Amino acid sequence: MLKILKKILGLSKQDRIEDEKMYIIAGLGNPTKEYENTRHNIGFMAIDALADTYNINVSEVKHKAILGKGMINGTKVILMKPLTYMNLSGEAIRAAVDYYKVDETCELIVIYDDISLEVGKLRIRKKGSAGGHNGIKNIIAHLGHDNFNRIKIGVGEKPKGYDLADYVLGHFGKEELDIMNTSLKDVDGAVNLMITDQVDAAMNEYNGSKK
Repeated sequence: MLKILKKILGLSKQDRIEDEKMYIIAGLGNPTKEYENTRHNIGFMAIDALADTYNINVSEVKHKAILGKGMINGTKVILMKPLTYMNLSGEAIRAAVDYYKVDETCELIVIYDDISLEVGKLRIRKKGSAGGHNGIKNIIAHLGHDNFNRIKIGVGEKPKGYDLADYVLGHFGKEELDIMNTSLKDVDGAVNLMITDQVDAAMNEYNGSKK
């Protein structure tokens, strides 16, 4: 009924019916088994953790991504893992944003790795440059702006002498995985705040955290 009403009224995404508020939560990474549990795939790992916690089946292939629709504490969400490979993440994000008519400035959350942060630390931002991250660079290019919420998860600085690509595509060690499992619980907490318009509270609570 709401869809019919929207069509009749010609509502834009800025004045959508409040009951239909929905968030796209996209974790960045690379598909295929060889990239599982690598540093560059922490975004995928975050989506999997959210899917497990809230019993959301992330299996629908659509918009160049694997999607799952569900609820997180009463709020509609779409959990998303782009299948475009990291450097073309913007193709999938743009397609999903357009199809579901979400306002990407406040109803999109992108989760990804950051080598400038200590392993397990979080940094939440409302906007900002790509900071050298090719996935974010591509999203900014496709959206035409950098004004969207993101959760960065620290994977540690590249050791001296390491090739950057080899480092980010390398697998987490056991100790690092233990830290990450704790960090992903913080991601859950941050997401819960962000989907209730409490991004500032999430920043205050979780930026720099590694509990």
